Amino acid sequence: MDDLLAELTTLETELHHPGAICTRERLERLLHPDFHEVGRSGARYTRQAVIDFLADRGAPPQVIAYDHRIEQLAADVALLHFGSHEVAADGTHRHAALRMSVWRRTSAGWQLHYHQGTPTTP
Repeated sequence: MDDLLAELTTLETELHHPGAICTRERLERLLHPDFHEVGRSGARYTRQAVIDFLADRGAPPQVIAYDHRIEQLAADVALLHFGSHEVAADGTHRHAALRMSVWRRTSAGWQLHYHQGTPTTP
């Protein structure tokens, strides 16, 4: 289970763009064809909307993710829980959220199937 937690945490972190912009091609491999999201704002997003947003933004904010834990829901399905916040240019923390991601193992490897963020205090 520790290996799976490490693998999915690495893939999830890649979506936060630590230090680099994630390419459209990489996003298309990471996001399952049926991917959808309910963001921290409560808005619903399609796979294409998320790919367009993440691939087209310039300098992504610094995202800190922490307290990762995993639940194996089936042999090829896992639920990743974690907290996150962004670090503003002045060093303050903003947009704190509790997050859950459903990952599915497919012939293409692990792909993010669903993601939800719920606002919380920093």
